[in-house]
Amino acid sequence: MSFSQAIGNLTGESTLLYQEIARRVEKEKGIKTINFGIGQPDVVTFKRIREEAKKALDEGYTAYTPAKGIDELRQKIADFLSQKYGDKIKKDEVIITPGAKTALFLAFLLYINPGDEVILFDPAFYSYAEVVKLLGGKPVYVNINFDKEKGFYIDIDDLNSKITAKTKMIVLNNPHNPTGMVFEPKQIIEIQEIAKERKIILLSDEIYDYFVYEGEMRSVLQDSSWRDYVIYINGFSKTFSMTGWRLGYIVAKKEIIDKMGILAANIYTCPTSFAQKGALAAFDSFDEVREMIKLFKKRRDVMFSELSKIRGIEVYKSPGAFYMFPNMKEVVKKVGSSKELAIKLIEEAGVITIPGEVFPLNVGKNFLRFSFAIDEDKIKEGVKRIKDVIEKIVDEKS
Repeated sequence: MSFSQAIGNLTGESTLLYQEIARRVEKEKGIKTINFGIGQPDVVTFKRIREEAKKALDEGYTAYTPAKGIDELRQKIADFLSQKYGDKIKKDEVIITPGAKTALFLAFLLYINPGDEVILFDPAFYSYAEVVKLLGGKPVYVNINFDKEKGFYIDIDDLNSKITAKTKMIVLNNPHNPTGMVFEPKQIIEIQEIAKERKIILLSDEIYDYFVYEGEMRSVLQDSSWRDYVIYINGFSKTFSMTGWRLGYIVAKKEIIDKMGILAANIYTCPTSFAQKGALAAFDSFDEVREMIKLFKKRRDVMFSELSKIRGIEVYKSPGAFYMFPNMKEVVKKVGSSKELAIKLIEEAGVITIPGEVFPLNVGKNFLRFSFAIDEDKIKEGVKRIKDVIEKIVDEKS
């Protein structure tokens, strides 16, 4: 009854470990923890979306749908992106998936063979590397550099040096988890040109595309030749606060979408019927989206202000997503690792953060990820709690 070798290489969602430690601390010490580890908006899904889904249920819309998703939603996404990016995207170039993670899985499954290399930017969302390894591929990491003044930026020279004959795909995430960076359009264009010239698939995860507070967010769909090399992934979870609804989507040329439809039919049959009906109303909810983004920008500003008061850390005001990724090098050096620091902050301050080293490989090892998808008062209280712990560590003699 032995498990497959592939599954033995997976680590799962290691961020959940810190939730478990927090539950233990709450039980043993009787304190209510504050969670900066959360990766979802704390806003309830907008009313009109909920109402549309309830209406579909009341009308008995509970049967299977087409594997690629219902035509109305695929067309709605195609029309929306066509208007947004100025290209005529067709319904047949869209597939609906049960969440953006499933979309990622379909894209990797369609292309990655054992031994293929997939370029990831370090730090990166953990799931990219896990799925690549599951399929026998090899993650190859390119550095994202940090500068206190300019923030996080991709090392293009490092990218060029890591491409080999085995490179099958580059995975781009913009705006970026965990750093909260919105990469400069110039860098996105450079990456697109490299992918085109070297005939490499560019998988672009743009799930945080509406969480942009400053600067310009460039989508890979703004390149008129995107069909030649791009697989675009997005979803409803973040923009419309629909994480539990599990709805994502892929945009790619028709031949790719047709192959993904075959995979979908064999893996999960179809996305949830009434959830798709609810998602149709999402595109009429941008007033609510804008209000949510305003709220998150205010929270971002509060978190930056509070973290900036702590001695021993470097904080960059993230222009996107809902994460801040301060450099804790001085503190980590004294504690041992970012994982040990994260555990210490839970046990001594009752505050959950996510250590940068869970976003493989090495670049994040001196950082912690803070989510500001949480009430403003809790942000202030949480940072206040950790300030004494961190400054005490900084003041300790080596």
